[in-house]
Amino acid sequence: MTDPLHRSAPDVVLRPAAITDAPAFAAALTRNRAYLRRWEPVRPESFYTVEGQAARLTALLADRDAGRAMPWVLADADDRVIGAFTLSGVERGPFRNARLGYWVGEDRAGRGLATAAVGAVCDAARDRLGLHRVEAATVTDNAPSQRVLAKAGFERIGTAPGYLHINGRWSDHHLFQRLLHDDPPAA
Repeated sequence: MTDPLHRSAPDVVLRPAAITDAPAFAAALTRNRAYLRRWEPVRPESFYTVEGQAARLTALLADRDAGRAMPWVLADADDRVIGAFTLSGVERGPFRNARLGYWVGEDRAGRGLATAAVGAVCDAARDRLGLHRVEAATVTDNAPSQRVLAKAGFERIGTAPGYLHINGRWSDHHLFQRLLHDDPPAA
């Protein structure tokens, strides 16, 4: 069976992030800086450099190696970064949970790529990590991301006032979850 990402965009791949992606991330984040600003924390100028992205990826990959995160790159046929998806805060034991964060570049938004990739990430969370639940949060006025989550099987479970510092202020967020299975935790 073909995966939903490949069906919606055969020229796009969701693959594990690597340190060698730093230049492509720096370019993609610079290209999408104004577009992403309303949903992201204020970033220092160094964040948009190759060195800044290398440092960010080094930390993410260390978290991956420690079993605390799973970072992916959404890339086009030329291996140009067009988005990113990350499971972070992976917890084991009775919780079996992770937090999902993602973005897709402005020139690819609204094409179903985020929905397909979120579905693939949730499949990996269930099948590779054995997680029970994935949670996500969106700024309350981020209707496109809320539609992505709803289409990918997430349910809204509440609203958290002042949840994250986004675009220079503490922002209320809608909270979402997707339960992946009802099996007991693995031993």
